[in-house]
Amino acid sequence: MSSKSRWLIFLVSTPLVVLAAVGGLLGASSVARQQSMSHLKVFNDVLSLIMSNYVEPVDVDKVMDGAMRGLADGLDPSSAFLSPSEVKAIETAAALPAGDVGLVVTRQFYLRVVGVRDGSPGAKAGIRTGDFLRGIDGKPTRDLSAFTGSRLLLGAAGSKVELAIIRGNAAEPHTVTLVREAVKPELVTGRKLPSGEAYVRVSSFRAGAAAALGKEIDRLRQAGASSAVVDLRGTADGTPEEGIAAARLFVKSGTLATRAGRSTDKTVVAAAAGDGAITLPVVVLVSNGTANAAEILAAALSDNHRAPLVGEPTAGIAGVQHLVKLPEGHGLWLTYARYLTASGDPIHEHGLRPDVGVEEPPVAFGDAPPSVDAALTKAVERLKAKKAA
Repeated sequence: MSSKSRWLIFLVSTPLVVLAAVGGLLGASSVARQQSMSHLKVFNDVLSLIMSNYVEPVDVDKVMDGAMRGLADGLDPSSAFLSPSEVKAIETAAALPAGDVGLVVTRQFYLRVVGVRDGSPGAKAGIRTGDFLRGIDGKPTRDLSAFTGSRLLLGAAGSKVELAIIRGNAAEPHTVTLVREAVKPELVTGRKLPSGEAYVRVSSFRAGAAAALGKEIDRLRQAGASSAVVDLRGTADGTPEEGIAAARLFVKSGTLATRAGRSTDKTVVAAAAGDGAITLPVVVLVSNGTANAAEILAAALSDNHRAPLVGEPTAGIAGVQHLVKLPEGHGLWLTYARYLTASGDPIHEHGLRPDVGVEEPPVAFGDAPPSVDAALTKAVERLKAKKAA
């Protein structure tokens, strides 16, 4: 191997050594560090072979970016290797564009839709939880992180974004062009069901959702509802704090949430005096699109035996990320803490299992969903059975 090749290998290997050092700073054990160094040697050997034997000259930057993305992808779908421009945007707290399409995405080979906000451009176009975004404005998503993909979906209000969507076993993507809209979500809506129960839909856990949820249930209670169904299906945005605030409405005593990191003590959030103002019997609807704040709320109500869960297993997205700066302006968007159930089980990457399982039926593009909501029907049956007991 030429001296130039050896020098290039040294240069491109340096960031990985930095990553190993970061791991040590974050609390890695000596055994883990030794294993990291062993893997780094293998990486160096692979890189050496690529540099000297690949069929054509290698773009070192492209190879290293791919390697770094692979390291982050191997952690969880929420962690990401960031470009210098993404790091700068975080550090300067640059305002995000005002327009969006109402989609929350995670990484699963491509970008997979987790949540779709009610009334958003994505919802109006018929995009559903579980759809895969194979392209955004012609840019393949195969190598995009959820962090980067989420920002590509944003833009000026009134601007357009073209999505190539794969649903189910479709061989070819379905192309959808969405017009971004300024975010003005109706956080909570509700109605009284024909059978007398309150039905409350939380479409977003942006700031104010918990207060709106409490007001809507109280309104329906005054209208005669004696029990309630809280629908968290496809609700995937918002902060953990908003989910915890919502849990306080229902839980009078007990653990609401636990946040745990690798090297820090667990932070337990418990119900306080004045919590649990809503005493109606409650059932919670969940789906594969129930994530983040909604997932924390569902866990709190389930673990405190305040409400059974009806529907599908939840998304398992309940981690907390922060920025770790790297050389050359790059960074890691790293999951450093995650939320646990009251019994100590991790929500992040595991999700919650419903008490009553009801699968959402597949719907082809252009078709209307079933006229009968099977999960809602089961939830009402559960409330009636509890009332009769």
